Amino acid sequence: MTTTATTATTVFNLRLIVTHWPDLTDALATPNVVSWPPSGLRTYLTQLDCIDTEEAEARRHRDATARALEGTPTPLAITPAPLALGIYDTMRTVTAALIECADAVAEHVQRPPMAMPAPRRAAYAATRADRVAWDDHARRVQAAQDDAADPRRWSWTGRRPDGQYAALWLLGRVEGAPGPFRPVAEAQQRLIANVAAGAAERVERALDLAARKERLDLPCPDCGGGIEVHGGSGAAPLAHCTACGRIWSEQGLAA
Repeated sequence: MTTTATTATTVFNLRLIVTHWPDLTDALATPNVVSWPPSGLRTYLTQLDCIDTEEAEARRHRDATARALEGTPTPLAITPAPLALGIYDTMRTVTAALIECADAVAEHVQRPPMAMPAPRRAAYAATRADRVAWDDHARRVQAAQDDAADPRRWSWTGRRPDGQYAALWLLGRVEGAPGPFRPVAEAQQRLIANVAAGAAERVERALDLAARKERLDLPCPDCGGGIEVHGGSGAAPLAHCTACGRIWSEQGLAA
């Protein structure tokens, strides 16, 4: 059963997608590769535990090779793409999910266009009653044409809309906006809720809007305990040993 709280959550998720879609578009032109957990923090913790001479010598050799190649032009085949591929993948995946959801919902909630009145044989309107009948027929023809062409309808035969438009259309159905639609049934409400939740989570992750936590596959270099990385929501990532309580940042030991 769909509750008021569930509907409110769905509305929140769809509005989040709509609001932050321009941010995704802006981030698309910033081809920075961001890993999670942060690669710099993982590298730092790994280095703390790798102190044997052979590994250190191999690392120095790799660094020297990299420095020697700094002035070498990058081959065309491995030139970085001028797009943030993670953001692009998020936008593509979210758009596909929302459009598929809108297609499925429209099949159930979108009312068919009004039937076009039968054509009338052309004739001279000799009486007032004839003129009234012709005017009424013209109004019904226009109403049917307007209803079929209503821009609020979900109908796409050419280029499909983006994720922002699909989220807005679904938001209108959840909030009961007027248009050629029937009320959304519980099955469609659940579908929209699930799709909106997954899409919003992807957007939050792509833009680093949500708090995140993940356990590393590295032991604490001090006590051997487990390490968790916390970050997101604009906060700098920190690694925390769940056994001894030691904390590290990407710059080094924090506590």
